[in-house]
Amino acid sequence: MRTLTYYVASSVDGFIAGPDGSFDFYPAEPDLMDWIKARYPETLPTPLRRALGIDDLPNRVFDTVVMGRGTYEPGPAAGFPSPYAHLRQYVFAHGVTAPAEVTVAEGDPVELVRRLKAEDGLGIYLAGGGNLAGQLRDEIDEWVIKLSPMLVGTGVPVLPHAFAPQRIDLIGAEPLPSGVVVLRYRKL
Repeated sequence: MRTLTYYVASSVDGFIAGPDGSFDFYPAEPDLMDWIKARYPETLPTPLRRALGIDDLPNRVFDTVVMGRGTYEPGPAAGFPSPYAHLRQYVFAHGVTAPAEVTVAEGDPVELVRRLKAEDGLGIYLAGGGNLAGQLRDEIDEWVIKLSPMLVGTGVPVLPHAFAPQRIDLIGAEPLPSGVVVLRYRKL
């Protein structure tokens, strides 16, 4: 069975984006970019993969991405209507117009993710989107949190929604020279 991995950058105080959804305050640290290229290159949008000269790398971890409106819309706004062309793409947003290679899913995200998990293939990448992650919380099998050494104060939390403590198992912690710590957790 395939797994759903919530792969996201976060501030120390638990925010993935600012109040307006912006995330450009997270620096693209060279050591973090090298780490991503070596371990999770398919999480980089297709135009960035091209710019970095890694667009020919085969997918190793993920072959599918699910995302919400806030994660999807910066791609088309920058002229890239299919931001993850190297993956099967699903965007959960009402009223979004997307090219044929991007599936706009307006139903229950849990139902779709369960169907995707039952298929053969590589893992499923949950890209950004605290709201979508909150809806899919019980379906997330692994968390990869790139913890940035900064405080934001307010914004989009890593996992908004109701108070519901849940223990997860730390399976890796990798500090990088820039101060970013990559934390990996798995559902117990």
